[in-house]
Amino acid sequence: MSNYIPTIGIEIHVELKTNTKIFSDSINGYGMGANTLVNEIDLGYPGTLPLINKEVINIAIKACKVLNCKIRKEMHFDRKNYFYPDNPKNYQITQARTPIGYDGYVQINVDGVDKKIEIEEMHIEEDTCKSAHRKNVTLLDFNRAGVPLIEIVTKPCISSAKEAMLYIEKLKETLLYADISDCKMEEGSLRCDCNVSLRKNKEDKLGVKVEVKNIGSISNVGLSIEKEIARQSILYDKGEIFKEQTRRFDSTINDTVLMRIKETGNDYRYFPEPDIPYIHLTDQMINDALKNIPILPDERRKIYQKKNMSNINIEKIIANRSLSDYLNDMLDTDIDFQVASNLLLGDISSYLNKNNKNIFETKLTKEKFIDLVSKTKSRILTSKNIKDILNSVLESDNSIDEIISSNNISNITDDNELKDIISKVLVENENSVNDYINGHDRAFKYLMGQVMKMSKGKADPLIASNLLKEFLIKK
Repeated sequence: MSNYIPTIGIEIHVELKTNTKIFSDSINGYGMGANTLVNEIDLGYPGTLPLINKEVINIAIKACKVLNCKIRKEMHFDRKNYFYPDNPKNYQITQARTPIGYDGYVQINVDGVDKKIEIEEMHIEEDTCKSAHRKNVTLLDFNRAGVPLIEIVTKPCISSAKEAMLYIEKLKETLLYADISDCKMEEGSLRCDCNVSLRKNKEDKLGVKVEVKNIGSISNVGLSIEKEIARQSILYDKGEIFKEQTRRFDSTINDTVLMRIKETGNDYRYFPEPDIPYIHLTDQMINDALKNIPILPDERRKIYQKKNMSNINIEKIIANRSLSDYLNDMLDTDIDFQVASNLLLGDISSYLNKNNKNIFETKLTKEKFIDLVSKTKSRILTSKNIKDILNSVLESDNSIDEIISSNNISNITDDNELKDIISKVLVENENSVNDYINGHDRAFKYLMGQVMKMSKGKADPLIASNLLKEFLIKK
C-alpha cells in the first residue's frame, strides 16, 4: 500500500460521429482500405483551405450539455505547430485559447459516495493520420487525418485508479447514448492519456507529473495508474529525483514503459488559425443543436427503477443501447418491465448474439412483444415454450396467438391441477422421495422429470419446481 497521495488527471480524445471530416468533405469512416478516404485538404497540400463542418460544432455543443460544461459563445481555432510524420501540414488545427466547453463535470459513485470529476475544458480539434511501423519503415494512412475530435481534460482531481475507471466508464456511456461518438476504444475512437503524480501530504505541492499515453482499454487505465503509483513510490522511498516524462502502457508486460524525458516544456507556438473565421454561437444555434438528445443513461435508470426493474437488469439493459432503446418504446404501456427485461436479456439476447443481429432487425414488433410479455407473465407461455417458438417469434410476421396455435401449445396454468400431478408423482416414486430427503440432490431432477412427463410438458418448469420443493419440505 502506497504511503503517498496520488493526484490523477485524464485527457480523453473522442472521435465524433459525423458523416464527413472536420475541414473537408471526405467521408469519416473506419475499416476502409488505407488512404481511400482522403483528399487534398486531408493530405495537407499547399494552397488548400479548410472549411468548418457545422455538424462538428452541433455535436460539440451537445457534448458540452451532457457533460455539464459551460458553452463558450465566441471562439476561434488555433494552429498548434509541431513536426511529426503523421502531421503533413506541420501544424494541427485545434482550440488552445477558446475551448468550446469549460467548467463541466461527470458524477460518479465510488463505494456508495457521489463524487464530481471536474472537467477543466473540452476543445475541438482534428485528428492526425495513423502511423504503422514495419521494422525500419513507417507507413501513413490518411483516412484518419481530419477526423473531428473533442479532447476532454479533467482537473487534477482524481484520487485512485478506481475513480479513473469509473469516470471513463461514465463518460463513455454518456457520450455513446448522446450519439456523440461510438466510443470504440478498440478502434481508437476513444483514446486516453493519464497524468499521475504523488505527494506525501495534502499541503505539499504536486509531485513530478508522468503522462501515460494512448491506453487502449479501461482496465488498462486502472492498471497503468496502479503501476505508476507503485513505481513512483519506490523512487521516492529511495530518495531519487526524476524528471517529468512521457510513458506508454505495454499490454504485453502489463506495465508502463518510458518513451521520452521532458527536458523542457513543449513550445507549440500557438496562434489563431488565419483561414477559419471566429465563430459566434447564438442562443438559437445552441437550442437547435440540443433539440434531439436521447434519454441519457441516468434518466433511464430512474425510469426503470420506477417500473420495478431489478438493478441487475437495469445495468445489463443500459449496457446494450439497442435493447434499451427498444424497451423505451414500451414506456407508454403497462407491461411488466421485469418480465420484459428478463425476456430481452435471456433467450432474445442469445438469439441476437448467435445471429449477429440487432433487435430492430427482427420481426418483434411492439405489439408482438407486449403480447409475449403478457402471455409469459400469465404463464400461458413457459420458458420452455419460448425457447421452442423464439425463431418463429423473431423471424415471422405471425402473431403470438398464431404461433401458439401452430405449435399446439396448451399449458397448465391452474396451480391446483399442477399440485395434483406432483402428489401423484411423489406417491408413485417413494424411493426417489426418500433419496432426496437423505441428501441425494439428483433425485430432485428425476422427480421434476416425472412431473414434466405426467403433465405432457405442459407444466411451467419454474412453477412446478417451486411447488415440488414445497411438497418435499413437508415430507
